[in-house]
Amino acid sequence: MSQSSYELAVLKYQGGGDWYANPSSLKNLAIFCNQNLNMNISQKYDVVTPSSQELFNYPYIYMTGHGNVLFSESDVLNLRKYLKGGGFLHIDDNYGMDQYIRTEMKKIFPDIDFVELTNEHEIYHNIYEFKNGLPKIHEHDNKPAQGLALIYKNKIVCFYSYESDLGDGWEDANVHKDPEYIRRESLKMGANILAYIMNPNSIK
Repeated sequence: MSQSSYELAVLKYQGGGDWYANPSSLKNLAIFCNQNLNMNISQKYDVVTPSSQELFNYPYIYMTGHGNVLFSESDVLNLRKYLKGGGFLHIDDNYGMDQYIRTEMKKIFPDIDFVELTNEHEIYHNIYEFKNGLPKIHEHDNKPAQGLALIYKNKIVCFYSYESDLGDGWEDANVHKDPEYIRRESLKMGANILAYIMNPNSIK
């Protein structure tokens, strides 16, 4: 078996939120991308902290949970360096992160606001078609799913899937018992996100 081209990682943050939610999500996303898109992603993911130098070993960092998030000064400096240097953070609100994540990300990019991506953005069309933008996987507050982004030098450095619960759709089928078509929609969207990261010409 050949060595995997790259690995994905989960962000272990402070503040009390359950960063460890969705433990099977990245494994299943890797399997889906390897089987359908001939990607060579390790099925084993690593856990990294925001202030660790290991952060720079990963092209994609996944962050999820239901509650509080707190970035220290060293976390902020390291995350800013990582994202400005070509790294990518995917924040996937598992319900309850929003009020905290907006404040903490403002520490990293004080002059950049989250913007909602239009349905025409390439991240919704580069591999699989999502004509209506970010798919809705789980319902919480009867709000539409929103794909939000922090854009630095014309490229998304942080994608924030809000009111969607993509990671729940990536989990093992027996966890949430979602219909198979819902799970496939979430995995396809995850594949689009990874494809966006791996395409050096993605500047929109």
